[in-house]
Amino acid sequence: MHGEQAKQRIDKLKELINYHRYLYHVQDRQEISDAALDSLKKELFDLEQQYPGFITLDSPTQRIGGQPLKEFKKIKHPEKMLSFNDAFLNEDMFDWQTRFSRLLLGSEEKEDFYCELKIDGLAIELIYENGVLKTGATRGDGSTGEDITQNLKTIEAIPLKLRKKEEVISDIEKEGLKEAAKIIKKEGSKRVVVRGEVFITKKEFEKINKIQKKRGLPAYANPRNIAAGSVRQLDPKITAERHLDSFAYDLITDFGQTTHEEKHKILKAFGFKINKNNKRCKTIEDVFSFHSHWTKNRENLNYEIDGVVVLINNNRIFEKLGVVGKAPRGGIAFKFPQSQATTKVIDIKIQIGRTGAVTPVAILKPVQVSGITISRATLHNEDEINRLGLKIGDTVIVGRAGDVIPNIIKVLPELRNGKEKKIKMPVFCPSCSSKLIKQEGEVLWRCPNSKCFARQKRNFYHFVSRPAFNIDGLGPKIIDRLLDEGLIQDPSDLFSLKEGDIIPLERFAEKSAENLVKSIQEKKEIVLPRLIYALGIRNIGEETAIDLANHFGSIKKMINAKLEDFDSISNIGPIVANSVYDWFGNKDNLIFLAKLEKSGVIIENPSFAKATADKQKLNGKDFVLTGGLKSMTRDEAKAKIRELGGGVSVSVSKKTDFLVAGEEAGSKLDKAKKLGIKIITEKEFLKII
Repeated sequence: MHGEQAKQRIDKLKELINYHRYLYHVQDRQEISDAALDSLKKELFDLEQQYPGFITLDSPTQRIGGQPLKEFKKIKHPEKMLSFNDAFLNEDMFDWQTRFSRLLLGSEEKEDFYCELKIDGLAIELIYENGVLKTGATRGDGSTGEDITQNLKTIEAIPLKLRKKEEVISDIEKEGLKEAAKIIKKEGSKRVVVRGEVFITKKEFEKINKIQKKRGLPAYANPRNIAAGSVRQLDPKITAERHLDSFAYDLITDFGQTTHEEKHKILKAFGFKINKNNKRCKTIEDVFSFHSHWTKNRENLNYEIDGVVVLINNNRIFEKLGVVGKAPRGGIAFKFPQSQATTKVIDIKIQIGRTGAVTPVAILKPVQVSGITISRATLHNEDEINRLGLKIGDTVIVGRAGDVIPNIIKVLPELRNGKEKKIKMPVFCPSCSSKLIKQEGEVLWRCPNSKCFARQKRNFYHFVSRPAFNIDGLGPKIIDRLLDEGLIQDPSDLFSLKEGDIIPLERFAEKSAENLVKSIQEKKEIVLPRLIYALGIRNIGEETAIDLANHFGSIKKMINAKLEDFDSISNIGPIVANSVYDWFGNKDNLIFLAKLEKSGVIIENPSFAKATADKQKLNGKDFVLTGGLKSMTRDEAKAKIRELGGGVSVSVSKKTDFLVAGEEAGSKLDKAKKLGIKIITEKEFLKII
């Protein structure tokens, strides 16, 4: 066989193998046996070894290959990967429906729903260029994930190459999606961005745990842990051994799809494995029936699910509703009833948070819930204890809310023996002995002493956490040791630590002390939003920290700001404004900021620090974006506006200077017209920036 004949044979083998992969994973049927398919793969492998010049990235033989990586590179998502808020009861779903219906008041568009089984796995994003898989990434923080392309290639359910253009168009036309067919005919699959879930089947989970048992190793608690750990193996061969599976659930590329259901039809046409149990529901009552069915029948599935994702099917309505924090208003995770177990409450401990909030925590007799051993549960506040009628020594039903946070669901007073003790909330802080206070309108008791040792510890934990300074190797135990030894008084002292300060501590060798100091010093440079979050200001989360950073651009401006300056920021209400204003008005906090600067901490804000005065041409101008942009993503447009000194808001108001109207602009356009806001096209926007 000469070279050209070999190439033709290789191309035909690849096409045939991909066809049978599509039949098995997408159509759920087989035309040839597994053994016959393995034989075809073996022939392809042998030919490629003989003619290595004909090996391509989309070849089925390349699913397992490549040298182990030293580390995962970072990948920025074209659009933010969001997460969903949770609902547990029908009442929660009615509340959700009421919230979005109120926002759609007067809209004549139809509200139906698309329900997807919520797979207990790991979210991924796949990017195809010219039909071939280019990159695959984890969700990460929503904006940036880790490049796990090599590992995702080992998963048979994920196509390395999309189906032929003619096949895709034919299937889409059969579904009546004329607009999508027209777009694909014209543009093909130059760039296709897809999102999905990686998971491991119950059968494979059991098989792996049997191997663990034979090796004398502890069994894995749940399938999700294995799936998440497997795709983050630096060696793809280890990932391949786990036999992971995958479903695609979202299409980011615009092919003219008008509903979420259409997205799934297009994904299937391209060759992705779609969950056949997903379903369009016309009414909220249909959603309840779907949820109820899978609550009862989830055990019949060969994979774990923990609820149903419910989305407004109409894409236009979904986009119109927008996003709050990290969750879209148009979607919600309708979780199954919590996995539950009974145990005893041994004691109640009082925990003091970084803002002084007093949280009672129940110490439990250890019990397993959903494969996880739990020994404590949050009680939130004094009102929760009274509502439950809880006493120390009670037998209780515990669950993991959303399969995550342990909590007490119900007390079983029938099992009391008379030895149970009533719970008394402390009058004074158990850490610093300050008298606890409860402000009007609040349910929480608080320690008012900002120098309270317990508060300081929590503040330290928050300061070094991942969304803040993200200091590797500096966990609660080490922080506690450093505080106990008097080596640090506040977080700014961390940056002055030397190896010699740490080595004398028990169990600290010279190398570990050197690594810790190096880790701290490497994090001296921090962007403004992270610093604001790290300060631990009450009511300030990550999103609000970004809003503050983008509005002020520097800590100095925040120090000099008036209350009305904070109150004027979009998305910031009076409670948050007061909280920030009070923090910067506190003399001790200003001393702390000065100490941070003196210790060598450098504050950078890419949106402002890198823009020189002559580039601040959008200074003071407020923009709102609506509809799709062709030349860039929504996030890229926002970043450019901020880089040039402008502001970006999520809603139109009298303070808005420009509304950028992209394709299929929504209700924001109508509101802008009513308010007389200047409306510009994408072309005009590009000229401005």
